[in-house]
Amino acid sequence: MERESFEDEATAKVMNEHFVSIKLDREERPDVDKIYMTFVQATTGSGGWPLNVWLTPDLKPFYGGTYFPPEAKFGKPSFTDVLRQIADAWKTQRTEILNSANDISKRIGESIALKARADIKLDPLWLDRAIAQFKTQYDPRFGGFGNAPKFPRPSLPLMLLRHAHRTGDQDSVRMVLHTCDQMAAGGMYDQIGGGFARYSVDEKWLVPHFEKMLYDNAQLLHLYLDAHLISGERRHADVARDILRYILRDMRHKDGGFYSAEDADSE
Repeated sequence: MERESFEDEATAKVMNEHFVSIKLDREERPDVDKIYMTFVQATTGSGGWPLNVWLTPDLKPFYGGTYFPPEAKFGKPSFTDVLRQIADAWKTQRTEILNSANDISKRIGESIALKARADIKLDPLWLDRAIAQFKTQYDPRFGGFGNAPKFPRPSLPLMLLRHAHRTGDQDSVRMVLHTCDQMAAGGMYDQIGGGFARYSVDEKWLVPHFEKMLYDNAQLLHLYLDAHLISGERRHADVARDILRYILRDMRHKDGGFYSAEDADSE
């Protein structure tokens, strides 16, 4: 979005006319990122980066989302359309927006406080309910969970595999192996250089967002190794080897350690 929208003069004019725009580095302020990511996840059902949140003057969020394209596509409005609609709503529905922001901020604060309690007892039934909820998001045709833009979300299939190991649920195994095969067959998986892009802009895993994240590929390496152990299929082991080769070749720093990401605009 930096190149598509923030550096575009026409878009910047709309932003400067109606808003006080602040760009925050989430790696420097993960505490602030957590607050507003919680808001976006609670109000939209998903989260991610880039993270765009609109706040009242006292910093209470009232609208947010992740990626907004420069032109309407993928079922999403353009960023400038969103800007103009929010600016208009602020002029015509300010009281409702302020009341909503106060209510949402209160509920998020209560939720964070609840999570921080030390006296909550874990119940195994919560895992079963979570698995049932995850299964409702499964795409039986193309694999994965949720709609486009589609993220690999490796922690979710890994959780399904552990559930299957605990309960013998072969339906969970089938979902995970199908997802692994579909992801590896698509364009989100770098068929030449190895490694996975951060997400696919379509439901078929064909068109990647070209950024590659170290933490995604580390978790996907784990997922494909587990898939190989369960299926015995060489193709799952081959993907794991390709991920490892990619990380060691392209993500490792010459002085030790690893880079956290490969930018989508890398040349």
